[in-house]
Amino acid sequence: MEKIGIIYWPKGGSVEKVARKIYERFDKVNADIYDILSIEATDLVNYDCLIMGGSTVGAEIWQEAEANNKWNIFFNELDKLNLKYKEVAIFGLGDQILYPNNFVDGMALIRDEFEKRGARIIGNWPTEGYNYKDSLADEDGKFIGLAIDEDQQADLTDGRIDSWLAQLKTELNG
Repeated sequence: MEKIGIIYWPKGGSVEKVARKIYERFDKVNADIYDILSIEATDLVNYDCLIMGGSTVGAEIWQEAEANNKWNIFFNELDKLNLKYKEVAIFGLGDQILYPNNFVDGMALIRDEFEKRGARIIGNWPTEGYNYKDSLADEDGKFIGLAIDEDQQADLTDGRIDSWLAQLKTELNG
């Protein structure tokens, strides 16, 4: 079984709730969970696969060049690592009704940071069943990771997580 690292931000809200749901579905021996303040970027090399999670609202903040931006600090630390061929899956939370023009955009920002360091992104997800206008995370009719809307479709979250994790396990073993 692959060693899985689940890393998320922000802490204390729906992103953490979904990260914990994902973690609960793994054998605890093979998976660890951290918010980005609780793990050193250098520890990422200890995992065969990373599952990274973030939010849409944070996407605007991530692009700011503030020195204390948690994602930017974390991404800058990645420069010290060799992530070539590291498998990375992404989940993103957003509200497709309140933010229909940038639904789960944060996934694209996470993807970009890992891809430019050589990681291989896995776990794309169908866009069917969502009602949004635009998303940076939509590529050719598929999301680049698992899209979750806890505000409008919370009743679908558990089923989506289960299906996505089954897909990831196939991709990791394939």
